[in-house]
Amino acid sequence: MQPTGTVRVKVWDPWVRLVHWAIVGLLALSWWTAETGRMDLHLTSGYLILALLLFRLVWGFFGSETARFGHFLRSPLAALGHLRHLFHRAPDTELGHNAAGGWMVLALLGVLLLQVGTGLFADDQILTRGPLARFVSGVASDWATFVHIRNFNVILGLAALHVLVVAVYALAKGQNLVLPMLTGAKRVPAAFARHAPRLGSPVLALVLLAAAGAAAWGLSRLG
Repeated sequence: MQPTGTVRVKVWDPWVRLVHWAIVGLLALSWWTAETGRMDLHLTSGYLILALLLFRLVWGFFGSETARFGHFLRSPLAALGHLRHLFHRAPDTELGHNAAGGWMVLALLGVLLLQVGTGLFADDQILTRGPLARFVSGVASDWATFVHIRNFNVILGLAALHVLVVAVYALAKGQNLVLPMLTGAKRVPAAFARHAPRLGSPVLALVLLAAAGAAAWGLSRLG
C-alpha cells in the first residue's frame, strides 16, 4: 500500500536561499546607487553579486542535489510539456526546480553574469570605471557600458516574469513556491518523500563561498 498524506521534506539548502535573496536585495541596491550617483557603493554591490554568482555556478556542480544543474535542467520539450499544465490544480511533487523553472534559473544566471561581466569592463567616463576597462580598447569599453545599462531592463523583465509565474502557481495550482525558498522545506505527497534530495556539505559551501569572495575581491583590486 502506498503511503498517504504529505510529509515535510528539506529541498533547498541555506546556500541556495542565501544566493537567491541576497541577489534580490543587491539588485535593488545596485539600481538605487546608480540612480543616486553613489558609485563606490554601486561597485561594491556588483562585486558582491559577482561573488555570489561564482559560488552558485560552482555549487551547481558540487553542491546539494537540488542545486545541481544536472538535476533540474531538462529538455526544452519537457519544459513546454510542463507549461501545458500550468493552470491545472495539482499537488506539488517537485523536489526542486520543475522543468520550466530550471530554464528560468539558467536565464537569470545568464543575464546576471552578463551584467556583472560588462560592469567589469564599463567606463562611463564621468564617475566610474570598471577594474578591467583599462585592459580593453575604448570601443570595447563603450560597448560594455552600453550593454551594462540596457541589460538591466532584461533582468527586470525576467524578474517580473518569474514573480508572475510564482503568483500563477499560488493562485491557479495552489502551490506556494515562496515559502520553501524561505524555510528550505516543503510538504510533498508521502510517496515522493522517500526520494528526499541529498544536501551538500556546509564545509564545502563555506570554502567555495570564501574562494568566490576572494576572486571577486581580486578582480576589484585590478582597478
